[in-house]
Amino acid sequence: MGLLEGKTALVFGVANERSIAWGITKAFHEQGATIGLSYAGEVLERRVRPLAANIGCTFVESCDVTEDSQIQAAAEKAAEAFGQVDILVHSIGFANRDELNGPYYNTSRAGFHLAMDISVYSFTALAKAFQPLFRPGSALLTLTYYGAEKVAPHYNVMGVAKAALEASVRYLAYDFGPEGVRVNAISAGPIRTLAAAGVSGFKLMYRRFSDFSPLHQNVTIEDVGNTAVYLCSDLSAKTTGQVVYVDSGYNIVGVPEALDEKE
Repeated sequence: MGLLEGKTALVFGVANERSIAWGITKAFHEQGATIGLSYAGEVLERRVRPLAANIGCTFVESCDVTEDSQIQAAAEKAAEAFGQVDILVHSIGFANRDELNGPYYNTSRAGFHLAMDISVYSFTALAKAFQPLFRPGSALLTLTYYGAEKVAPHYNVMGVAKAALEASVRYLAYDFGPEGVRVNAISAGPIRTLAAAGVSGFKLMYRRFSDFSPLHQNVTIEDVGNTAVYLCSDLSAKTTGQVVYVDSGYNIVGVPEALDEKE
């Protein structure tokens, strides 16, 4: 019997087979969860529907998280399809490519608003819309990155957005606590996803990551998926408001050892 047997999980943010959201979805499916998927717009539909078919998922809905009406519609459709929900995963983040290059102070007002709306507020909006559907013991999960705590060159406004997202996790955990609902985040190391491709210098950072992290291993979407299973299962029944790192230990290193000294 799987760790998520009998639980219903909705995953927002699947883009393709390399998405962190897809790694989480696969892990949930393997552990027996009933899955519902959401994607952002028609462009991604042709990629997401075949993935859903591979795991027998029939609930596949588009949702523009900048529109409250679409978020509410997604909640209503989920209520009709499943009745109640045990797990909600928010794997959504976006900033204009122009905001992810050069100095942070060049961030435009419109670009700042967009990044905060899609990457941060959408998690709160989804939590509010789905709140009536959560059973006691349910779990909300979002995805963050170490750039929320320390400067990751060129991550810019997304780093600020992730910091706000992590604060949201703590406030939502406090609000949902009396209902027996937990809220946590995973901070994953760099993974080659569609979203990461927009960050200037990502390829170099990805290549050097395994050299500097204590485990000397890159992180995969499967690694994140396995931790997501823990955070959304009864194994983490008393864990809430936390940011859990899946980054081969990179976040504990203050000053990386010079590569030439190791050779």
